[in-house]
Amino acid sequence: MSKKLMWLGLVLLWSVQSQAAVSFELIHKINDSIWGMDFLPDGRMIFSAREGKMFLLDLKTKKTVEIKGLPKIYVSGQGGLLDVRVHPDFNKNSYIYFTYAEPQGDNATTALMRTQLVGTEFKNSQRLFSGLRANDNDIHFGSRIEFDGAGHVFVTMGDRDERAKAQDLSHHQGKVLRLKEDGSIPQDNPFVGKKSALPEIWSLGHRNPQGLARHPVTGEMWEVEMGPRGGDEVNLLKASANYGWPVITYGKEYWGPGIGSEKKEGMEQPIVYWVPSISPSGATFYTGDKYPQWKHHLFLATLSGEHVRRLEIKDNKVIKQEKLLGKLEYRWRSLRTGPDGYLYLGSDEGRIGRLLAL
Repeated sequence: MSKKLMWLGLVLLWSVQSQAAVSFELIHKINDSIWGMDFLPDGRMIFSAREGKMFLLDLKTKKTVEIKGLPKIYVSGQGGLLDVRVHPDFNKNSYIYFTYAEPQGDNATTALMRTQLVGTEFKNSQRLFSGLRANDNDIHFGSRIEFDGAGHVFVTMGDRDERAKAQDLSHHQGKVLRLKEDGSIPQDNPFVGKKSALPEIWSLGHRNPQGLARHPVTGEMWEVEMGPRGGDEVNLLKASANYGWPVITYGKEYWGPGIGSEKKEGMEQPIVYWVPSISPSGATFYTGDKYPQWKHHLFLATLSGEHVRRLEIKDNKVIKQEKLLGKLEYRWRSLRTGPDGYLYLGSDEGRIGRLLAL
């Protein structure tokens, strides 16, 4: 046997062994997509259902309570209630942040709300952001939320099926946005004071970014987005950087032809991309202690890929990938490290559970 074949055999054996070493423990199920999830300081999970409901889940009793006080939500196609995050200082301010498809007449856009959780009700809600400009397309809303630990909140917005606007700084479509936690504009944002540019914009040229995660050691922000037919990407975000869509992409039109080119000077290349598509949605760096060998690895929830993908990263390069839970054939939408150290997962089929190492 050649050394090359022997090496491939070892890789395949390792992969099969790793696949067999984990399982999914179901905790709760509803008849809706589990779009976003996070954890309160007392250990309860808060999660969003795309059709417009928010719940608290007690992981010990496995019982849920619906939260009242949500705004009116546009529910159609990919639109609905999207991501939800608990503010890092929740014990002091009771703040919950969430994104949703906001109706504007017959149109809709992506919006960010900050509210206070009082018992099982949202009160003192403030809409911090509403994307310009609403349209009647019901796809590519984004949208993920991430805090940077320095008083800012990042929000992603998809191109809303108006791909050219991802390159237009006078529109929010296809952008990652950076706000202060009260919704005001940081004066060190890269496009502040520039003519015809919206000051909230941090980076541009994104298609449908449904993953956003802050590295727990470096503090760097990592973004994950879906391409069309191929061209899904993981990007390391930089201020004012242009990630290319639709000028450059490794994806193709759904009916066959290419889109633009693969590279262009002045536009960023992804850290890693996939052809064919795996449709990555939620993203998180694992920070628990239940699987110490995976500490700080990047985990992705994939939809069409129907698996959880683990990325081992070194010097901002992906050095190893692994597919987990692929045999279940679930469309994974969201994931996050829980306070008990387990990786929690949510699916489009309404399943919530955790990854167990056998």
